[in-house]
Amino acid sequence: MNRYFKLIFLLVAVIIVASSVFFSNRIARAMNIEEKKRIEIWAAANKKLLEAGMNDDVDLILNILENNNSIPVIWVGENSNMLMARNVKEPDKDKAHFYKNYIQKLKEKNHFFVVNLENEKQYVYYDDSALIKQLQYFPYIQFGVIIIFLAVAFFAFSNGQKSEQNKVWVGLSKETAHQLGTPISSMFAWNELLHEKYPDDLLVAEMGRDVNRLQIIAERFSKIGSTPDLKKVSVKQTLLNAVAYINNRSSVRVQIQTHFEKGKEYFAALNVPLFEWVIENLCKNAIDAMDGSGNIDVFVKKSGNYIIIDLHDTGKGIERKLFRRIFKPGFTTKKRGWGLGLSLAKRIVEQYHHGKIFVKQSTPNAGTTFRIILKKQ
Repeated sequence: MNRYFKLIFLLVAVIIVASSVFFSNRIARAMNIEEKKRIEIWAAANKKLLEAGMNDDVDLILNILENNNSIPVIWVGENSNMLMARNVKEPDKDKAHFYKNYIQKLKEKNHFFVVNLENEKQYVYYDDSALIKQLQYFPYIQFGVIIIFLAVAFFAFSNGQKSEQNKVWVGLSKETAHQLGTPISSMFAWNELLHEKYPDDLLVAEMGRDVNRLQIIAERFSKIGSTPDLKKVSVKQTLLNAVAYINNRSSVRVQIQTHFEKGKEYFAALNVPLFEWVIENLCKNAIDAMDGSGNIDVFVKKSGNYIIIDLHDTGKGIERKLFRRIFKPGFTTKKRGWGLGLSLAKRIVEQYHHGKIFVKQSTPNAGTTFRIILKKQ
């Protein structure tokens, strides 16, 4: 996702939440003032009722008192004796303790009035109505909804980007395979002519193997985008074949060795040509990182239901901040190349083989270890 798009998206979310909190608090404050006035009138009506004579008309006063059906209110005497409670949800047990704590809480919020009667002072404590409390929580609920919306939007946008990248990958791969087809066919023909003229020449035979290899590579790229054919094969033999191919085409200053647990053989569901290409690509990158001179060691071991392959080189290493970026399309530290090798390797391992590939560790000027994890068959 575009970095600026993320920032704009986040800024819009912050503005929405901030606006919601501001206006919700503003409405809540206005309602608090209104409810305070209502309780003040309610307390005054109660006082009038207590002071009313036998012949006074109290219908209006009773109407005012009955009209409060939403604001919790507690009326206590001067000695803190309970006189009345209205709209309070009290517990079934230990009511005295409940009211003591509740009144203390309302005192701290400064939610009370003093009613001065002839003989004593009485107190009216009140709490926020359920509507105000809900209004106070509304911004946080809205914030949660926005977070969910952002997560869904981010997921949809990311999937859209991946879909576009996949189309680019497929198109590029198939076009590469198509363009390679004609020169490879010509090379096959020329190699056949050379083989007829020099049947015992080792260089001609080696060239034939390289042309066959080019054909395999072209077929690999032509199949990108389609579901690969996975078969249960020996991981050891697959690695040995890939390493042997690189060894035969590398400088004598590069030593590539494989290390397997003695007496053990592991099998995994692989598309052999594609997986061999991953190993070859990692080895070629390692050779470049070592400037054509050094050691590459491939370690294979079992861990539970998984096979772990560690490919370690003695090259210049990778900065930790680049551990993930190196798998992104187009990223490269080389002067030549498109920066697609590791991205394609990750796609082959994780999407086609349902495994994992990552940089296990790297030390500047001491080497890098790539780890591949496959499910054991």
